[in-house]
Amino acid sequence: MNKRELLDLEDQVLDGGQISREEALELMGLDGPDTYSLIASANRIRTHFKGNKISLCSIINAKSGNCSEDCSFCPQSVHHSAEINKFPLIGSQKVVDEMGKARSHGADRYGIVTSGKGPGGKDRESILKMLEHLRAEDSLHRCASLGVINKEEALKLKEAGLQEYHHNLETARSFFPNICTTHDYQEDVDTIIAIKEAGLMACCGGIFGLGESPEQRIELAQTLRELEVDSIPLNFLCPIKGTPTEGAPTLPPLEILKIIAVYRFYLPQKDIKVAGGREVNLRDLQSWMFAAGANSTMIGHYLTTTGRDCDADIRMIEDLELKPMGHTSN
Repeated sequence: MNKRELLDLEDQVLDGGQISREEALELMGLDGPDTYSLIASANRIRTHFKGNKISLCSIINAKSGNCSEDCSFCPQSVHHSAEINKFPLIGSQKVVDEMGKARSHGADRYGIVTSGKGPGGKDRESILKMLEHLRAEDSLHRCASLGVINKEEALKLKEAGLQEYHHNLETARSFFPNICTTHDYQEDVDTIIAIKEAGLMACCGGIFGLGESPEQRIELAQTLRELEVDSIPLNFLCPIKGTPTEGAPTLPPLEILKIIAVYRFYLPQKDIKVAGGREVNLRDLQSWMFAAGANSTMIGHYLTTTGRDCDADIRMIEDLELKPMGHTSN
């Protein structure tokens, strides 16, 4: 693909059109100086559809470890030997207190995350009370990531105050059996369908660097387009000792930036959020994720790994003359 063809695709997207899977794969194959042209085009698309505002998401690990699923990259699985801090569901006041900290650090979204295939028993009722408590506190945009759920459960969560549900597909359907064998891909797809039918926003993306092919990266993007998700978190493998992927090589920074840029081309009007693994994988190129098309990122700590200093992230965004949505400069 030459520079003229790239600019034609950019114009096509800016005019409200879509690129094909074949065109997306061509973009994914660009290298050398063409990579920087791709990033520049993705930046213009982001600016056109999302302006200069950056959404910041903060999460709380509300229940950790002892997950029955065997996702190859996840240290919370009972099938792996990773050493992490394990604990049952925390109380509502802790969730509210951490939300206040997230707000003070500049977050405009706050997510409750629990380990396990899905909420059950006493946990389900406790989580509903958490959401009611958050809503009463005039909280940030309320999200939750609780595993596989159905429409009835999604409606109850919405009634309690939930606004957005996060549930990653993780990878392409064709690659999924390589990373998880304890549940079927369709269960994850059905969860996204259920939350959309319940009137909740859908936050759904995946993790890259597991050995998937470029074609499978586009296959995931196509599925996300078909499901009409609202926000797309892009995670990049940070190998953790005790998991099957502990020896996997990390993705090169420019390859990560290409993935972000192609997803911006393929899903131009969606929120593209760079989440786990950015500090380890992007290194000195972290700020480039916004130039590559991201309009959102996570701040603070992740589930089992630490994040970067929040003030440093705010400064990075403002140095680019972008505006964190939930932060007011002194």
